[in-house]
Amino acid sequence: MPDHLFGRSTKGALPVAVRGEGCYLIDAAGKRYFDGSGGAAVSCLGHSDAGVRAALHDQLDRLAFAHTGFFTSEPAEALADRLIAHAPPGIDRVYLVSGGSEAVEAALKLARQYFMEIGQPQRHRVIARRQSYHGNTLGALAAGGNAWRRAQFAPLLVETSHIAPCYEYRDRAPGETVEAYGLRVADELEAEINRLGPETVMAFIAEPVVGATAGAVPAVPGYFRRIREICDQHGILLILDEVMCGMGRTGHLFACEEDGVAPDLITIAKGLGAGYQPIGALLTSGRIYDAVAAGSGFFQHGHTYMGHPMAAAAANAVLEAIVARGLLARVREQGARLQAALEAEQGQHPHIGDIRGRGLFRGVELVADRETKAPFDPALKLHARVKALAFEAGLICYPMGGTIDGQRGDHILLAPPFIIEDAQIDELVSKLSGAIRGALAA
Repeated sequence: MPDHLFGRSTKGALPVAVRGEGCYLIDAAGKRYFDGSGGAAVSCLGHSDAGVRAALHDQLDRLAFAHTGFFTSEPAEALADRLIAHAPPGIDRVYLVSGGSEAVEAALKLARQYFMEIGQPQRHRVIARRQSYHGNTLGALAAGGNAWRRAQFAPLLVETSHIAPCYEYRDRAPGETVEAYGLRVADELEAEINRLGPETVMAFIAEPVVGATAGAVPAVPGYFRRIREICDQHGILLILDEVMCGMGRTGHLFACEEDGVAPDLITIAKGLGAGYQPIGALLTSGRIYDAVAAGSGFFQHGHTYMGHPMAAAAANAVLEAIVARGLLARVREQGARLQAALEAEQGQHPHIGDIRGRGLFRGVELVADRETKAPFDPALKLHARVKALAFEAGLICYPMGGTIDGQRGDHILLAPPFIIEDAQIDELVSKLSGAIRGALAA
């Protein structure tokens, strides 16, 4: 059979997925795989949700596409209203796109245009954090702080400052309280603002719970409240990237609710469409929207498929399911069960350094030495071994390397569907533990 698809890798052949059934994907040979990572924290409702499928069939019979240069649509309007009804205080408008990278690009460009509209054109600098990930398009990649992802594209990236992440497991000093640690790393933002010149900085961007790059690392209490204070003090916009951790993944529709802060802009995607359609969104404050409305009246940006009626219909059905079926409470309950099961199975393992996260967003960090937290030699590619062995056993998980600095460290990210049953938690933990054992023994 000819093969003309340019996939993610030119090496090896992938199985062909032909069917989804709840938390499982099934390949052409009939093998079943438990989706322990939701793909990439996408499939929050599993792979065969009847309500979402019905909404898509209904929308297809009505209207598939209408370009937003000429029309709005009922699903897009309804989705915006639904999101704002649950959004943090001050967030008032929704800009619909097709994915996470597009949402981050839109956030960066809107932040820049906002300062142009209010007469502060000197503000253009972005500050982010090391070991962050904000997407693969050039603006989003420049904002991200993962050295490995950035390296070969560095000449194409706009200059961005990167401060320390909030990574308690590795960076809190002996004897330092959690609160003092949070304030210390948050204050790096103020130091960097002063170094650059406060009048030149437009935005700080961060993930409330760091996803793929570091493995479900939540901020410590008080960290984001201090970040919010610093941004307000210097007139800087706070962008929270909830592409991976938002839309219920942590047990709150918006992850920043748990941190007690409201940003100026929020990016979402992944769980918003639950994999049934490609969709993302930028949510922005009324203040930013009003500045554009009172000025040029036009956001100088756009994509052909933004506000796509089919995608918006899917997202409406996904949000309806999350809210009406009480899935946020379920995420918190099943997340606690998953954490407990991981700790019972792996908590004293000599090569498991940390088990962390919120809700059904969990990370397991592998270490060569539990006492010193020393990582394994990157040449071993331990994360890749775990991924391959788990997949062979019928478990999809999301291991990554470079956890510490883009080069050293290994972790496994878990983000199963919100509908996961207790027995499936046991299946996930058992298969993951087997894969870890096999990878360490190789």
